[in-house]
Amino acid sequence: MTEPDTTPASSMDRRTMLRGAAVGGVALPLLAACGGGGQATTGGGSSSGGGSGDGAGTVSASDVPVGGGTILKDQEVVVTQPKKGDYKAFTAICTHQGCTVTKVEGGQIVCPCHGSHFSIEDGSPTSGPAQSALASKKVSVEGDQISVS
Repeated sequence: MTEPDTTPASSMDRRTMLRGAAVGGVALPLLAACGGGGQATTGGGSSSGGGSGDGAGTVSASDVPVGGGTILKDQEVVVTQPKKGDYKAFTAICTHQGCTVTKVEGGQIVCPCHGSHFSIEDGSPTSGPAQSALASKKVSVEGDQISVS
């Protein structure tokens, strides 16, 4: 005959909690590494914008080079100018694993985490593991100011 388990339920909860803390202690730094920080510069453009983080922002047209773009890091938005006077905007969050894109070069929006590249014309993936396009944002131009919402 086997004896019943007399281990208190609270010790099981404590073990589970400790195991979770150990896994979290390893996983969190790895997830943070995919966050993609740093200065966002772009084929002649610059990084600008306030700290709203809501995907809305403004940038001077002179900061968005033809055939390139600029990243509004705080708003997590990429503004591009595929052809002179034709401005586009997309989310700066890579559709592969959520890293923030960090540069625009050679007509491509580049994610540093896993090498995905996106078109500056429509945000579609052109290489790397990403399978979906960057989400488009609404762009309006008034004088030398480009607004994104």
